[in-house]
Amino acid sequence: MSGELVLVTGGSGFLGAHCIVELLKAGYRVRTTIRSAKRETDVLAMLRAGGVEPGDRLSFAIADLMSDAGWPQAVAGCDYVLHVASPFPPGVPKHEDDLIIPAREGALRVLRAARDAGVKRVVLTSSFAAIGYGKMPPGSFTEESWTDPTAKVSAYVKSKTLAERAAWDFIAAEGGRLELAVVNPVGIFGPVLGADHSTSTEFVQRMMNGAMPGLPRLSFGVVDARDVADLHVRAMTNPAAKGERFLAVSGDFMTVREIAQTVKTRLGDAAARVTTRELPDWLVRIVGLFNAEAAQLVTELGKVKNATSAKAVRVLGWAPRSREDALAATGESLVRLGLLKK
Repeated sequence: MSGELVLVTGGSGFLGAHCIVELLKAGYRVRTTIRSAKRETDVLAMLRAGGVEPGDRLSFAIADLMSDAGWPQAVAGCDYVLHVASPFPPGVPKHEDDLIIPAREGALRVLRAARDAGVKRVVLTSSFAAIGYGKMPPGSFTEESWTDPTAKVSAYVKSKTLAERAAWDFIAAEGGRLELAVVNPVGIFGPVLGADHSTSTEFVQRMMNGAMPGLPRLSFGVVDARDVADLHVRAMTNPAAKGERFLAVSGDFMTVREIAQTVKTRLGDAAARVTTRELPDWLVRIVGLFNAEAAQLVTELGKVKNATSAKAVRVLGWAPRSREDALAATGESLVRLGLLKK
């Protein structure tokens, strides 16, 4: 690379940090947004855990998705933008707008700033949440599928769907020469780079800490953060990615029980506290009456979903690691960084 400058929003996040690692390894210069200068040391520590020493090829910009301040400076001189930052709280928000407004307005704020600065292309991190809820296709979910936000879906699912729709509408109506590509990952696993990681990796952490006495009858997709970061970089530069969405999933979906069994098999003694006992649906439904997080799972109980990343493989030459390797890497990193109960 000719040292082109890429803005990564949300560099202190799990996927954001992996994207920075991938870009630095590929020879790009990177600027990343953080909400507070205090996070600089956290980001640098995560990058070192990911195997890179950024030196003078990394710079920081202070910007918040809920404010216009700082965004013109953040995108100034950038060739590309990876808009990774998005709220994904571990709990349930008091009101769905607490998630929807930052996700949608943040995406539009970044796109406007990128357009005005003459950026070539923005790669937006959306989610399988914008693809696979509200109605089931006859076969696997593909990039042609869209979640129905009017169906009974969680605030997070609705926020990702409405934010991605708003981004495509913006490009069509007022994007000018700015190009957009979108990556839609399933559950993102892989090596944790610090104590601040993702909701998906926290799921493995809770399993390994013995904090899940039983497993709900759910299934979801698995993908490694390193492969999602690689897909972002491919979507950023490949001419064929302009105006396209790309599902990021490795192989078929797994049940929660299959995930637990994989972690137990691959991690051995470190996963001694992982249970493989499945909870009956009626029990999860009862818990859902009193627990908002459990309530979000109820509509998905027993649903057999699947999705395909054939498009990313065909168009961009993407080749993700196996599901099992992604899950094992999560557990191994939690052990290595001392993030499990003693």
